Amino acid sequence: MKKIIVSDKAPKAIGPYSVAVQIGQMVYTAGQIGLDPKTGDIVTGGIEAETRQVLTNLKNVLEDSGSSLGDVVKTTVFLRDMADFAKMNAIYGEFFSQNPPARSTIAVAGLPKGCGVEIEAVATLREYA
Repeated sequence: MKKIIVSDKAPKAIGPYSVAVQIGQMVYTAGQIGLDPKTGDIVTGGIEAETRQVLTNLKNVLEDSGSSLGDVVKTTVFLRDMADFAKMNAIYGEFFSQNPPARSTIAVAGLPKGCGVEIEAVATLREYA
């Protein structure tokens, strides 16, 4: 059965999609961008601040689904500029310091609201991890 995940601690969907969907023991998130959930604006401070906000938003969505960053098995990172890879990667490493998930990183021509980074994840529920 498909369960739609809603989080009060992460930005609301800015289109016709769900922030996350649970199917069985798996959770699939939509891409998160560096939106401050309180203001709806992209955080300031460059790619590092955006990446930190993205991963905080992702953490909150996963926790509201019954999962966590520690249960993530795969992420996909979308970067507007691959020159930002090292900065993004340093912050990413703070959130996934032990047993990091598999990851793909893709350069894209544009992202929502002109942001620099978007990250989506696939995770297991804690009870199955």
